[in-house]
Amino acid sequence: MFRKVKKRHSSSSSQSSEISTKSKSVDSSLGGLSRSSTVASLDTDSTKSSGNSTSDTCAEFRVKYVGAIERLQFDMSKTLQEPLDLINYIDAAQQDGKLPFIPGDEEMILGVSKYGVKVASLDQCDVLHRHPLYLIVRMLCYDDGLGAGKNLLALKTTDAKQEECSIWVYQCSSSEQAQSICKVLSASFDCALTSDKS
Repeated sequence: MFRKVKKRHSSSSSQSSEISTKSKSVDSSLGGLSRSSTVASLDTDSTKSSGNSTSDTCAEFRVKYVGAIERLQFDMSKTLQEPLDLINYIDAAQQDGKLPFIPGDEEMILGVSKYGVKVASLDQCDVLHRHPLYLIVRMLCYDDGLGAGKNLLALKTTDAKQEECSIWVYQCSSSEQAQSICKVLSASFDCALTSDKS
């Protein structure tokens, strides 16, 4: 399988998050579905840091909410460390009817800042989901495989005691939008880590 791997490296010796973007063909274990996907993955489990700073502003994106799988036990969380494991788990959940393949029609505003991720209604009167930065374990985006050029954004979070994890899935309008969200989130982690050290 042809694979291109790009990794962003920092010149700093002490780093706290690792971001990798991989272009690869993802073979779903269900129904022999094969699709070409761009997986932009943010892994916050490692203890490395990049030292770039960003402002306090919040970047906003229009997305649609697909669904969530909440309160998975820690043992299950440990089996979902790699991007492909998470993608396959979401695929299986869609096949089993635990997650829909297509989101509802309602668009939402997904805001990313140094405080985390907030999902609100278009008029921003109702906050639907709030994911604090320190509880986000991984964020990745990939082609949904349905042929319409849509990308899914998967967000894996944990609880404060790190006993459970949840998976939140949003649909982006394009791969560019999905990758932009991952890039902004990685910058937010960099900013938070820089602030912690100063």
